Amino acid sequence: MIAPIDLTADQQQLQDAAIAFAKQALGRDMIARDREERFNREDWMQCAEFGVQAMPVSADYGGLGLGLVTLISVMEGLGYGCRDSGLLFSLNAHLWTNSIPIQIYGTEAQKQRYLPGLCNGTLIGANGASEPDAGSDIFSMRTRAERVGDHYVLNGAKTFVSNAPVADLFVLYATIDPALGPMGVTAFIIERDTPGLSVGKHLEKMGLRTSPMAEVILEDCRIPVENRLGREGRGAEVFECSMEWERGCILGSFLGTMRRQLEQCITHARSRKQFGKAIGKFQSTANRIVDMRVRLDACRPMVYRIGQLKDQNRKAVLEASVAKLFVSESLVASMLDAVQVFGGYGYMTEQEVERDLRDAVGSTLYSGTSEIQRNIIAKCLGL
Repeated sequence: MIAPIDLTADQQQLQDAAIAFAKQALGRDMIARDREERFNREDWMQCAEFGVQAMPVSADYGGLGLGLVTLISVMEGLGYGCRDSGLLFSLNAHLWTNSIPIQIYGTEAQKQRYLPGLCNGTLIGANGASEPDAGSDIFSMRTRAERVGDHYVLNGAKTFVSNAPVADLFVLYATIDPALGPMGVTAFIIERDTPGLSVGKHLEKMGLRTSPMAEVILEDCRIPVENRLGREGRGAEVFECSMEWERGCILGSFLGTMRRQLEQCITHARSRKQFGKAIGKFQSTANRIVDMRVRLDACRPMVYRIGQLKDQNRKAVLEASVAKLFVSESLVASMLDAVQVFGGYGYMTEQEVERDLRDAVGSTLYSGTSEIQRNIIAKCLGL
């Protein structure tokens, strides 16, 4: 077992509890559910009973008020103990694009109305920012919000909306004037049964298939002014804040996955024999496993550094982008190595190694592509 980074005794105990919980309660029947792209609401509620959805939210609104380092340690434990990376992705999408922005930017009435349900599992959150023509160039969005009296009227379409088919609550972004660029973007909280909002085509994915995704359509969707999240024209700030948190915690899950797969590869390399000896005795195999360990050791402090900064109420824009870039690409490289270590068996569905690779590929795309992370890092460096 690889020692964690700077965890207190309480944090280590909570991570160990998360591992035990995940191994016992989560991720059953994964081959069939991955094939069928089936979200497991029962596991979602079990996570709520364990307290996952409540962890970052203040106790004033039904949460546990835990710091980000503690949350990362829990996510690492869940990534290690749970094979359902889609479920963990859905949890992260819910937490960092709904609960956190509502807690930070919401009015008292919004917090009282929505946060308790987001904490106890009865509400599932989704986030709508990307559009067919606005992915990496997120603030060129075309979805319009027109102020009409005490309402906004929204028209447009969102794509790549994780959790959309099962979501009860959406944080969606629209512009009051495309000519204003980022300064025109505004965030809104929209309940699923709001007239004019509809969930469109289900989107089939290469990986993370147990995390449902769909388009969201807005047609003359009337939103009360009191459901605006934050100030008008400050939606870019809300979005960037949520991404900073997400880039930290979602990487914690990756650490757990990398750790689990490393241990599985070591076990396999010791037991699998070819040409009269364990394959781990062949340098080419051993070197792949060594590289997996090196990547994990390099990734872990990057991720926990984000938590340390946020727990000190400091910005972590540069650190989050550096970590997102390096850890996501390291995750893909290590999962490719795992398939090679397992050989033909690693390519087979039954071994459940190939699914980790498919689930990993998306990590270089969501929460900002690797190219966008490099742009952010360059800007922070004054380039």
